[in-house]
Amino acid sequence: MYSFDYQRPDKSDAAVAFLKQHEDAKYLSGGQSLLPTMRLRLAQPSALVDVTRIGSMKDITVTGDKVTIGGAVCHAQVAANPEVQRALPGLADLAGHIGDRQVRERGTIGGSLANDDPAACYPAAVLALNATIVTDRRRIAADDFFLGMYETALEPDELITSVEFPIAERAGYEKFRNPASHFALVGVFVAKHAGGVRVAVTGAASCVFRASELEAALSKDFSVASARSTSISANTLNDDMHASAEYRAHLIPILAGRAVERANAF
Repeated sequence: MYSFDYQRPDKSDAAVAFLKQHEDAKYLSGGQSLLPTMRLRLAQPSALVDVTRIGSMKDITVTGDKVTIGGAVCHAQVAANPEVQRALPGLADLAGHIGDRQVRERGTIGGSLANDDPAACYPAAVLALNATIVTDRRRIAADDFFLGMYETALEPDELITSVEFPIAERAGYEKFRNPASHFALVGVFVAKHAGGVRVAVTGAASCVFRASELEAALSKDFSVASARSTSISANTLNDDMHASAEYRAHLIPILAGRAVERANAF
């Protein structure tokens, strides 16, 4: 590792103000992606702004039809929170299967979304549940947030302070994970809302995306059979050393069916 400045503010506005003073500074949350890239010299920020001591970003609240999770809440806290387990069990279940125990104790929802790894789990939940990403200056709809591989709508100094999830009627997630990294080779989150079904797929393309074919089929019939009988095109899917595009296309409806099964079991 190399020398850098380290700040640990207790207010979000102080964190943003410090970042603006340093052109190449970075926010530090769980550090599960940033610190390894720094060790490899793939990123060399002159300053890190640790946001994990900002109290307002550590809260989980469930009110009415909404679950709000602070940007600095770690995966293990989401998984273990009894209110999240009651209101959105599919989200708690997803959080409980991210990485391994060490990753879940350190990694945060804000860090995961800001990094936007194409195989991360949280983006699928955010997109399928039609969540809103709240930052220090605005509210961003899930459909407008994910732009491409490691690319989001965030400005360079913008800080995710919380994420608001509408409570779905049913929701579930299933992933086929890489046995080494535990990232999703393919992951599918299904969410049944009053106005229809949203389905988000991660790990299969350069960025998380909604599967319109599955949404149409499951809006008509929210069943395992309906999901598995839907065909997915391989044209825009990843084709790499881990799996071919055709294999990922084959996996998506199968995993969607398992996600529906999990959603119906909660």
